Amino acid sequence: MSSPSTTAATPAAPANPRSRVILASLVGTTIEFYDFYVYATAAVLVFPILFFPTGNDTTSLLLSFSVFGAAMIARPLGAIVFGHFGDRFGRKATLVASLLTMGIATFLIGCLPTFNEIGVWAAVLLLVLRLAQGFALGGEWSGAALVATENAPKGKRAWYGTFPQLGAPLGFIIANSVFLAINFLLPHPDGAGQRSADFLAWGWRVPFLFSAVMVIIGLWVRLRLVESDTFVKAEEKGAIRKFPLATVLRHHWWHLILGTFIMLATYVLFYLMTNFTLSYGTKAADLEVASAAAQKAAEAAGTAFDPAAFAAQFYPGLGFGYTDFVVMQIIGVVFFGIFTLLSGPIADTIGRRRLLLWVTGLIIVFGLTFNLFLSPQLDPKFTGALTQAFLIFGFMLMGSTFGPMGAVLPELFPTNVRYSGSAISYNVSSILGAALAPIVAVALWASADGSPWLVGVYLSAMGVLTFIALLLSPETKDVDYDADLGVGATGSL
Repeated sequence: MSSPSTTAATPAAPANPRSRVILASLVGTTIEFYDFYVYATAAVLVFPILFFPTGNDTTSLLLSFSVFGAAMIARPLGAIVFGHFGDRFGRKATLVASLLTMGIATFLIGCLPTFNEIGVWAAVLLLVLRLAQGFALGGEWSGAALVATENAPKGKRAWYGTFPQLGAPLGFIIANSVFLAINFLLPHPDGAGQRSADFLAWGWRVPFLFSAVMVIIGLWVRLRLVESDTFVKAEEKGAIRKFPLATVLRHHWWHLILGTFIMLATYVLFYLMTNFTLSYGTKAADLEVASAAAQKAAEAAGTAFDPAAFAAQFYPGLGFGYTDFVVMQIIGVVFFGIFTLLSGPIADTIGRRRLLLWVTGLIIVFGLTFNLFLSPQLDPKFTGALTQAFLIFGFMLMGSTFGPMGAVLPELFPTNVRYSGSAISYNVSSILGAALAPIVAVALWASADGSPWLVGVYLSAMGVLTFIALLLSPETKDVDYDADLGVGATGSL
């Protein structure tokens, strides 16, 4: 029999085994980001033709991106609702609910009739389901980050916090690999668009319907979780608030503002590297090629095509084929994943704030290089090499800034409002960054007559705002979750 001293010295087993924590935080966000990327890809390739056939290429793309951005408006509402339940009743049930909501909405998008079948109602239904996606994602990320960081061993919180972040590059790779497989299996014409009649008729639906399989796997993993010791301790100490939103607004409003702007440059970079680059990279560099592709797409969709109107609003891109460019993006996203994982141990060693200040400074500089990397060259191979270098470097920065966010945003708030606080900061930033970034980027691209330099300046400007927020923020590396239970832990507000 063990002696009393030996027994006392033996650490208690964690509420959730390490493998379960990592898998639950990783699988869920991978599915959520998969669903999001599937929509983002379709917003460029499919929805402008099938749901917003205005006859004007730019207008259709902007309408498609507007619905894409509308989900970001719903995300803060999801953050408030899921944050309320997550802070009051625990993380597990909230995570399961957010995953189900996201999965059902994504599956139903794959079943929608198009504009030619039900007219404008197709766009309305798409908007409704897109809002449901955004609402669900508003609660997903924070819950996954809390599962990871509240169950992390001492000194490894940023490292554990990178696993929900790793869902972003994994979701991107899976979603785009599915689109590539469909594109490869279906016959497609030569040209920048590479969208066949079969792809527009039914092929685009497959990635949305496939999400159902992934959701079932995610639910199985998450239903096996138990609440973290940190949350249980907050319950035992009487720290749980009846209205967490009121508490976080009254006592932690400054950290809400800081968290929102700390995340801003990350969001803008994220959506420029995925959404904007796909649009810019696959847009034809030559008017005749673009006009021919647009006419074929209009014929496939059964809509009218006006060559004069198309020429009047045409602005060039790089002219890569869809398949070629997505492969280039996937190569870049591999570096996204690698640097996401590397950022965790570095942030645990030198601190979150110090690492993010350096990375944000590099993002500001990176924004000023868009014209250098993304301008068409006389040699197409040189254009490809510069573009690939741009994607690799941009995604390296993306991983380096996104990885630590899984720790730094939750660490700004105590346990009893950690879900609400981190979720609201993360998702309000999505409006300022992600919702506006694709629309602003397309408008700046058009206003510069096809040059991306203004888009880069926009990224740099957002980087400056994030840099200022980091200068004003505290270092959170040594925050003690067990001691930082929040206002009310002693029984009064």
